[in-house]
Amino acid sequence: MGFSSRKWAEIISNVASRIYFVIIILKIPLFRFPCRIGTCRTPIDITACELIAGEIFPEFVVKAILYPGAVITSFTEGKIVPNRDQILTSYKSNMSKAPPTTDLKQLEVITGSYLCVAGAILGLIKRGRMSVCGLILVLWGIVREMFVGKYRSEDVCVYPEMIVTIAIALFSMRRDVRKLIRCCKFDFIVKWLSN
Repeated sequence: MGFSSRKWAEIISNVASRIYFVIIILKIPLFRFPCRIGTCRTPIDITACELIAGEIFPEFVVKAILYPGAVITSFTEGKIVPNRDQILTSYKSNMSKAPPTTDLKQLEVITGSYLCVAGAILGLIKRGRMSVCGLILVLWGIVREMFVGKYRSEDVCVYPEMIVTIAIALFSMRRDVRKLIRCCKFDFIVKWLSN
């Protein structure tokens, strides 16, 4: 017995949302963009910079968000796993005292990063469109800065992993995956071609 389109959509969206969570939380580089700590490569970096600068959340929340990525980064670079207390010191020491107007010029990237991180965390509970909207906002902000911004092309870049992550985020939306599965069924294609 085969699965129904509803069951296939549920399986695909579950797997896609978990893969998206791993990509975001483990800080896999998606882009290169100037931020308060120098150059940020992930939505987690931008979100952490803004949370630290704004002092909105307590430090243990920021540490909890940053720790999995710091462990993976230390393994890939061959360094010692950082202590939980030492995670924020590198961010705080590299943090520039940029005026808030600089952040307003990068509003799409900052807002998109918040949505990416929130979409990754909430996607484990209930999948939705927040992660896709966040990635599209980040992509839009980076491409806008590449063409009309003040940064050089070496400072602003989109990695190929960003496109793969957008595709994964699109597959995490169950209703849209279900529509895609329905339209790709053999009976539907034959009926469409015969008309």
